[in-house]
Amino acid sequence: MRISSNFDSGNIQIIRADDPLNIQLSIRKDNQSDFYQWFHFKLETQSFVSHQIAITDLEKSAYPGGWQNYGAVASYDRQEWFRVDCEFDGDTLTIQHTPEFENIYYAYFAPYSYERHLDLLSWAQNSSACRQEYLGETLDGRDMSLLVVGEPEEGKKVIWVTARQHPGETMAEWLIEGFLERLLDEDDGLSRQLLDKVVFYIVPNMNPDGSVRGHLRTNAKGVNLNREWQAPSMENSPEVYLVKQKMLDTGVDMFLDVHGDEALPYNFVAGCEGNPNYNQRLKELEDKFKAAFMVATPEFQDEYGYDKDEPGKSNLTVATNAVGHQFDCLAYTLEMPFKDNIDLPDSVYGWSPARCKQLGDDVLIAMRAVVDILR
Repeated sequence: MRISSNFDSGNIQIIRADDPLNIQLSIRKDNQSDFYQWFHFKLETQSFVSHQIAITDLEKSAYPGGWQNYGAVASYDRQEWFRVDCEFDGDTLTIQHTPEFENIYYAYFAPYSYERHLDLLSWAQNSSACRQEYLGETLDGRDMSLLVVGEPEEGKKVIWVTARQHPGETMAEWLIEGFLERLLDEDDGLSRQLLDKVVFYIVPNMNPDGSVRGHLRTNAKGVNLNREWQAPSMENSPEVYLVKQKMLDTGVDMFLDVHGDEALPYNFVAGCEGNPNYNQRLKELEDKFKAAFMVATPEFQDEYGYDKDEPGKSNLTVATNAVGHQFDCLAYTLEMPFKDNIDLPDSVYGWSPARCKQLGDDVLIAMRAVVDILR
């Protein structure tokens, strides 16, 4: 029996792995940070033997509430990720599983590899409507890549979409994949209509270093990028600095920042109610977007989510608040669950890459509902 994690986005530490019914593991912290929650490892063992895998010391993890009613994902082929039975006692997550093959991968959510990220960028640029742009380098020397979809022309709206500021929130890039598949479909009437009116600036992965390193929440230096938007720097947060500089060049009429939430089993958005410039115009845009999104798909709801900030008390280091305030635009954080959408549960897959991609497809319908009134 062998456990390993020396691969793209791998993360686990072995305490004990000599008895299939008493495997004990822990999660490595993000570099120079106390955040930890993301795990991804491979088990080599005998097939059709029961295994009990205990991941310990989770009471001090980033979001202990995220382990309640949670099921880890597993895969034999690294393509199809299904849920496995888990129990949580307040500090230890115990995975009970009998693998059908000798090699199996377990993860916190379906991984989105750096290779798949590069494939997505290369696939997208094959469309005549899309070009790939290099913004600069991360701290580990990886490319910060931007996809520009649509032809910039006077009078067109500018919509920015960013994903995966927190690298462990892989569902965000799965959503972007579905978003791009519809947006770049030349036979899709909705996409054609949007591209007559909009130029999209899309960053599929805001944190490639953290993604490869197997981090939950931070970049290579242990910096939470979603607290850097007021004063980013090339020394600590080049990812945000480079994207923000480009935003200043293009302007922003709408901003969508895509994330995943560890604890809440819903899809929801968080807006800019606490921003100093929040007004009736922005409220009406928010309401229209949410109403259209709920009509587009039953996967989205507006009853459960984060508490709204009090007027004038938003945290302007957060991307949605910072961009919404600076550009006086509709700005939303879109959150998806690590667990499942409790309104439409799926006992086999839970919230899954396929459902993320479909939500990315559906969010274009909500964008279409507001595009003519963004300014």
